[in-house]
Amino acid sequence: MKIILSAILTCFIFCRAQAQLTPFELSKDKNYTATYNEVITYYQKLSKQYPQMKLLNYGTTDIGKPLTLIVLSRDKIFDPVLIKKQNKRVLLINNGIHPGEPEGIDASMMLTRDLLKKNTLPKNMVICFIAVYNIGGCLNRGVSRINQNGPRAYGFRGNYRNLDLNRDFIKADSRNALAFEQILNTWNPEVFLDNHTSDGADYQYVMTLIETQKDKQNPILAGYTSKTLSPELYKRMKISGYEMTPYVESEETSPDSGIVSFLETPRFATGYTAQHNIISYITETHMLKPFDKRVYATYDFMQNLVNIYERDAKLIGELKHKADEQVKQQKTFALNWELDKEHYDTLVFKGYTAGHKPSEVSGLPRLYYDRSKPYTKTIKYYDNYNASITVDKPVAYIIPQAWGKVIELFKLNNIDIHRLLHDTTLNLQMYYIADYKTPQRPFEGHYLHSNVKLNPVNMNIKFYTGDYVVYTNQSLNRYIVETLEPQGVDSFFAWNFFDSVLGEKEYFSDYVFEDVAADLLKKDPELKKKLDGEKLKDPKLANSASAQLNFVYRNSPYFEKTYLRYPVGRLLMDTKLDIK
Repeated sequence: MKIILSAILTCFIFCRAQAQLTPFELSKDKNYTATYNEVITYYQKLSKQYPQMKLLNYGTTDIGKPLTLIVLSRDKIFDPVLIKKQNKRVLLINNGIHPGEPEGIDASMMLTRDLLKKNTLPKNMVICFIAVYNIGGCLNRGVSRINQNGPRAYGFRGNYRNLDLNRDFIKADSRNALAFEQILNTWNPEVFLDNHTSDGADYQYVMTLIETQKDKQNPILAGYTSKTLSPELYKRMKISGYEMTPYVESEETSPDSGIVSFLETPRFATGYTAQHNIISYITETHMLKPFDKRVYATYDFMQNLVNIYERDAKLIGELKHKADEQVKQQKTFALNWELDKEHYDTLVFKGYTAGHKPSEVSGLPRLYYDRSKPYTKTIKYYDNYNASITVDKPVAYIIPQAWGKVIELFKLNNIDIHRLLHDTTLNLQMYYIADYKTPQRPFEGHYLHSNVKLNPVNMNIKFYTGDYVVYTNQSLNRYIVETLEPQGVDSFFAWNFFDSVLGEKEYFSDYVFEDVAADLLKKDPELKKKLDGEKLKDPKLANSASAQLNFVYRNSPYFEKTYLRYPVGRLLMDTKLDIK
């Protein structure tokens, strides 16, 4: 009887241990990534064993399934408000934004289990994992990434709406992005990590790293990340056997010429989180390394990040608070950045010798990397950016209620907003769009505007009861200014939120306006002088009757004042407003 009981107990222990293994670990060749259903089922089973773990669903995604957040809390408190009141920190880790880059999905399952099983959850922080962000892409399973070495099958980059979700954090076209922003602004993490896989050049490293570019990061946070956190991560990853290098974006053909620090503008996950003064990283494992090594490297990185964060939790919290306070008072904001090619750092890089040989397809020279010729050499690292456009913030922005999506996103991001209690005429600064460039083909569903030129005009504008007032004394000033200023690289204007102001609504009939225009020129000598001067400078104008009529129309009281006028006003003087 004892033998039978012992056998049953042994079998139970073995089966339970097997049940705790992830699908990746159970696969013989470790070249398998879990399906979406396997991921959720695994976490559900694990949560039944450990009360320190909870699954929370947020919103929905474009494929109709909710976004599942895995929350690990040592003292079993899962209320984000109470967690902040207890002065605990929050780490948010995102997985599967590109499901063809699934290492984070599998590594997070393993790390979650190990932290629970070993009872090593930090006392002073809560860890949150987004199990799978791009669920639609994860369900669209296949072998679309031809440049990648495994796993056997994986998800697709685009989501169910065929959006690249790592370009969607400002425009928020997808319901995935809306659910993500709800998570971020509910849990308010101090540190954020997004797990990816790289493409591009070949080199010796299993993992590369993107950190928020130091010149666009809040300087208080940049001092800590560049001098303490990032160097410590590099040191620990080398000890663990997965030495890292910065993300490899070559200045020319191959890394020998130097690599450029990746500039993650607000459309990207870490560019968006940087606007919230969150320390942010992206892991980029190398596509050509075996899948199991990529998974284990991601696991080690997350474990190292947890350990350092736990050690520095108090300091990180203090720095986040200081950064928030500093941004409230900040006056000038960068809207775009350009690489400084005159100043660069150096780093020791372990690569493979690049060369060219005849292509077996075209017969023409093709690039290749010779893995039989590894090298270690010092290369240039271009890690300095200068602000190419800056703006001084106004006292407040006035946003007409007609622009509902802007207000919805501001509310989602916990922006403090007020509403006018009655119709109000204000003297403020308005922008007229003087020029902009738009590509012929869409990018992520939009014709993204760039190189925007503005003509600022101080004028009286009537606003109406219920229009919105956004004061720029907030810790989220970066998000406010960078989205509302049209010259911002990822502003709402750039993403076509305000395109209706770019088209005229009223026109004239030539034969009717001829008499009106003649009368205008008789009564306004200055207008006549202006027209004559332009005709002398522009032969095309001088030889076109319709063009001259149009010139008079555009300089007449009849021309619509809202054409090309950006609708968001800049209140430059501290004015008492009746608001709620």
